[in-house]
Amino acid sequence: MSSSRFFSWALKAYLLVFFIYLFLPLIIMAAATFNESRFPTVTPWTGTTLRWFSALWADSGMWNSLVNSLLVAAGVLCLALPIGVASALFLTTVEGRGKSFIYALILSPLLTPGVIIGISTLIFWRGWGVNGGIALTIIAQSAFIAAYVMLMVAARLQRFDRTLERAALDLGASQWQTFRRILLPYLRPAILSAAVLAFLQSLENYNTTLFVAGYDTTLTIYIASKVRTGLTPAVNALALLMILFTVGLAMIYEFKRRREAARRIV
Repeated sequence: MSSSRFFSWALKAYLLVFFIYLFLPLIIMAAATFNESRFPTVTPWTGTTLRWFSALWADSGMWNSLVNSLLVAAGVLCLALPIGVASALFLTTVEGRGKSFIYALILSPLLTPGVIIGISTLIFWRGWGVNGGIALTIIAQSAFIAAYVMLMVAARLQRFDRTLERAALDLGASQWQTFRRILLPYLRPAILSAAVLAFLQSLENYNTTLFVAGYDTTLTIYIASKVRTGLTPAVNALALLMILFTVGLAMIYEFKRRREAARRIV
């Protein structure tokens, strides 16, 4: 067997193992949704049922926590996205010795444990009369999620040709027109990707949210509390619906992308 053929088979084997590692837990989780057992497991299989979807529908606490998580994620988008984009624009234009310090300062929340961010945010804002809730959760999460946004937008900006901006300004365009018509369309893919990442990071966050959520329980905190009091496959049903929703959005996006690409070719 030649070396090229060996590496081809090795790559296929690696991809097979990778996808099994990636999707097998999701398949097991989805299968547990239809198991009659009151525990979220596939062994032993006590019978096939759909009653956990009814249990999910009747679980008002889970739906309330999901709504709170979505509200927090939307608030994080509104706060972290402009902060991250502005930070990236600033870092790509500033020069001097202070650039490295500012860069490290913006990235420092990523290196700080979420527990520390949550506790420090709660202590600071409690002095201003804010004792926890959705608003404080948004502030605490945005403190480190904005750094993710900055990194993604800054990576895109590294490949931007600044002569396009100077040419637009020489032709009479204002700073706002240059940003809206040249820079913003170029940054749109990075901004959209950063928005998706920020939304998902907010939705799954637990360590920071635990200390600042107060009585506004989010989905991760609710599930963690159910683990201690008794978790049922209703959680699996919710996860399955969220996966199907995500896959559906991805398929719609891919369909629209291919249709737009076909139009450009024609």
